[in-house]
Amino acid sequence: MIVATPGSVTQSPVQLRYALLVEAAARLGLVLLVLSFAAYVLGLMPPQVALDRLPALWGLPVQEYLQRSGAPSGWSWLGQLQHGDVAGMLGIAVLAGCSLPALLALLPLYLQQRDRTCAALCVAEVAVVLLAASGWLSNGL
Repeated sequence: MIVATPGSVTQSPVQLRYALLVEAAARLGLVLLVLSFAAYVLGLMPPQVALDRLPALWGLPVQEYLQRSGAPSGWSWLGQLQHGDVAGMLGIAVLAGCSLPALLALLPLYLQQRDRTCAALCVAEVAVVLLAASGWLSNGL
């Protein structure tokens, strides 16, 4: 079944569902980025690392920067969202993962159409993104 959209462009229900969900997630991520940045700049949320300390820390190797600044690494930033300089990570995480809900929402459509190949590809893509986000493939930073 093909769905008509404005401008005489047609999209399949699969394409339309994916596009709408990615757009919604991307908008949410952008709103989170703007709000967290505004809260940081306006001083509504205290920073994890004070601005006056940053110039001395910027040139350090990552491990030393993390040790001296107390900045979170890995997924530990989730416990530091009350800090303005860390809160923006939530928007970045939403943007990085905005395809996940869209891909999962396609599964019922593909299974209904008996398109096992596309369903398997959706599951594989979700698995790859989750594996990458887990940090298991990194060196522990």
